[in-house]
Amino acid sequence: MSDKKLFMNRRTFIKASVVTAGALTFTFGLGGLGSSLWAANNKPMLDFDIIVVGSGGAGLRAAVSAMEANPKARVCVVAKTMPTRCATAMAEGGINGVIDFSKGDSYDLHAFDTVKGGDYLVDQDAVLDFCEEAGRTIHALDYLGMPFSRDDAGAPKARYAGGASKVRCIYSADKTGHIVIQTLFAEALTRGVKFLMDYQLLDIGKGNGALEGVVLRNIRTGEIMPVRAKAVIMASGGYSRVYWNRSSTPYVATGDGPAAALRAGVPMKDPEMTQFHPTGVVHGGVLITEAARGEGGYLVNRLGERFMSRYAKDRMELAPRDIVSRSIESEILAGRAFGEGMEAYVYLDLRHLGEAKIDKDLPLIRHIGKLFEGIDLAKEPMIIRPTAHYCMGGIDVLNYRQMNTLLPGLYAAGEASNVSIHGANRLGGNSLAEASATGNWAGQGAAAYAKGASPAAEGKNLLELCSKWTDHYAKVTARTAKTDIFAIRERLGEVMWDNMGIFRTEDNMRQAANELDSLSRAYEDASVPCTNPGYNTLYTQYVELGNLLTCAKAATFAARARQESRGAHCRTDFPKRDDERFLKHSLVTLADGGMKLDWRDVSITKFKPQERKY
Repeated sequence: MSDKKLFMNRRTFIKASVVTAGALTFTFGLGGLGSSLWAANNKPMLDFDIIVVGSGGAGLRAAVSAMEANPKARVCVVAKTMPTRCATAMAEGGINGVIDFSKGDSYDLHAFDTVKGGDYLVDQDAVLDFCEEAGRTIHALDYLGMPFSRDDAGAPKARYAGGASKVRCIYSADKTGHIVIQTLFAEALTRGVKFLMDYQLLDIGKGNGALEGVVLRNIRTGEIMPVRAKAVIMASGGYSRVYWNRSSTPYVATGDGPAAALRAGVPMKDPEMTQFHPTGVVHGGVLITEAARGEGGYLVNRLGERFMSRYAKDRMELAPRDIVSRSIESEILAGRAFGEGMEAYVYLDLRHLGEAKIDKDLPLIRHIGKLFEGIDLAKEPMIIRPTAHYCMGGIDVLNYRQMNTLLPGLYAAGEASNVSIHGANRLGGNSLAEASATGNWAGQGAAAYAKGASPAAEGKNLLELCSKWTDHYAKVTARTAKTDIFAIRERLGEVMWDNMGIFRTEDNMRQAANELDSLSRAYEDASVPCTNPGYNTLYTQYVELGNLLTCAKAATFAARARQESRGAHCRTDFPKRDDERFLKHSLVTLADGGMKLDWRDVSITKFKPQERKY
């Protein structure tokens, strides 16, 4: 079977993308639904040197780096959607990295800000290298032609980001992530990276303690298929859609990678650490970028006060995100906000910046304000409330220079992974830098492993796993239960927001754990009343919901065990940070149908833990 029948080159890809979205995917002609066809009909099994699951910043950077390391490698990116529709494209504010040392900034200062911002639950060896890599990343993107906003001298412009001691957040207006992803996508096409679009990850296959490949589902046709690989890079993003009703992340951020890794025996590290961005629109949680505060925006309560003076008098609105989010919620609880219940909010006031500056440096959020709230933030204050935004927790990575995991051949990068660079709280601007840095390391690590590895395994266990998923599809679509997945998903969002949100207690989290068990039982009985395999989006969402439930249970399980407050994990029943007992990473694994918890010491090399003040 020739590549021409399977994939497109740069010219045909671009040509097809202009004509119609439907032309972007191809029929493989490998039989109908069911893994039995692979063996019974002697169908050839697809195989690659490296499969990258996820087409965001980390995934595309990993694919590019793997091709840089070995131009002859067969690298394929798997995505549920068009490669440019991802969480990275929604990152607005900028990308952190030190490229100007003339005003006293340094890699060490960036590292200290990151360690302090993460409330010291940060592996410092990884962060020190990450901060150097972040600077190189910006130069690399600049070399690839990324159109940064520029000053009069032609250098990339920077702004403040929360928790930073220096101006180092390089930006492209307030569309930085969108432009990063377009830049990397173009480079991936140039280097000959292959793409499988509209393919859903179902599971990771392993045999004899090593990777065999992945089981994928063609969303267009419903075909469930095994794909062999020497190495797999999991760059599938986070799981913050566990807060379904109030999150800034795309609807595809359903924890597919971390959940599959758990099933394959790889731990999730620090899954309890989920970040709430301070400024989401009130209705739904779509993001208003931190750049709005970096450019000088004010947070104001019902009394007209810039209330951040009560909580972070030195940094004010530019304190780290966990502090600002808790401050807003505290104002709401104290009755100093507007509205009631889930409709409660405070103001983000940008009017003093002027319409010209907003249109030049913050055009996207002006559009978002009009679209979602009917507010022109150049003329009136924007109504905002914290929103679930980012997962510091993720797939446990053993060696950050390779981004390898406990399963030989399996790598992780970006938000799906945990090195740990962000610790208990991520600084604004560090996500795009981390996506590129860890993507680069993962691409190099996987390329080296694949080059030295023997040919991809025969895939016997992959075939068995494929058969199980085929049976699962038949079973789920044959059910007649009246419980629908959408009711379960809505309730999941409510349970997590009410009990595993910005403020947590043992009583609330116990209730969350009990309700999650109940929802899991309902999930096992829920039906997908559609038997048509082609574009069966109900089944797609059914699988995603299962992954969300797995990640939610892991997060709640670890959060109950961490009896302290640290960064984004704020327990009102244990309000102090406890370095003696919990300066450790939580490690959650699946065992005997339940979950098991272990701990690992944090790597401390340069910065002694101290009280976190702003």
